[in-house]
Amino acid sequence: MAAGERARKVENTPGELVGVTLGDDLSRLIPSELANLGLPGLRAVFAARYAAGELMLYDSQGEQSTGRGAVIACVDTSHSMYEAGPGGVTREAWAKACALALLDQARQAGRDFVGILFSAPGKIQVFRFPGDRPADTARVIDFAESFLGGGTSYQTPLSAAGELLREEFDDAGRARGDIVMLTDDDCGVTTEWMRSWNEAKHALGFRVFGVAIGAARIAGTDSVLDALCDNLRSIEDLTDGHAAADLFRVI
Repeated sequence: MAAGERARKVENTPGELVGVTLGDDLSRLIPSELANLGLPGLRAVFAARYAAGELMLYDSQGEQSTGRGAVIACVDTSHSMYEAGPGGVTREAWAKACALALLDQARQAGRDFVGILFSAPGKIQVFRFPGDRPADTARVIDFAESFLGGGTSYQTPLSAAGELLREEFDDAGRARGDIVMLTDDDCGVTTEWMRSWNEAKHALGFRVFGVAIGAARIAGTDSVLDALCDNLRSIEDLTDGHAAADLFRVI
């Protein structure tokens, strides 16, 4: 756990699962609610229940880790993300559900959240959610429903994420942010870019987490995604409540 973070024992945070309850904490969403998010016809119902705090959640008790910098979710929205992932839910829906859970995690910790949708080189869409104010529901829905299409580039979204963390450090003195890559594809990066990326990572002290969605090969130890990440998981890991709680506990 990065220096400067604090951990405390609290109820209703990711950890030991003790039951089911109602609320709006997306990091504890049960699978059936996740499936509703994956169906376009039910997304409006999901949004209404989210706004009313009536989603079905795992009730849990555990440690809550609070970082200092922003949480940035880089969500792959290339064409292949339309394909089915675990349980027949689209890869896009899995990625967006994870990103929304991270948004909720950041909000509860008072941290800024940024969602970066990406696909081909130079093609991104950035959604900012400051930690000092409630997340606008319409903006959250826009983030969840937007899709770019096209190919896949790691350099474009990660460069944007790194620049946002640098701006945060320069403007507010906050370091040690967290970047989460949610993708179903592996792609190359240049040696020069990798060098500058590692320099920025060392200077700003941020961590990079990866979630491989629907493609086991990119979760392997010889993948580019693995080389970029401090912690790489497969989306299948997150179908286990305890594994999901473990991931969200450290972000």
